[in-house]
Amino acid sequence: MRVKIFRVEGTIQSPSYQTNFVKDVRALKPEDAIDKIYKEFGSQHRVKRIHMKVTSIQEISVDETEDSVIKSLADW
Repeated sequence: MRVKIFRVEGTIQSPSYQTNFVKDVRALKPEDAIDKIYKEFGSQHRVKRIHMKVTSIQEISVDETEDSVIKSLADW
């Protein structure tokens, strides 16, 4: 299997905080990309999974991402 790049869009709605997010991640399947978003936001921003809602997920090419780390890893 090849690692793909996914663009995950959604919202965070906690009692004291509300915002939208768009994040590009590398994963094998869309389900893995969503799980990675949950883990990343939970550890860095202390947001619970019940406060996050993923609205869309789509596979994108390397040229479409603006994340420099993902672009550099794609060259391998």
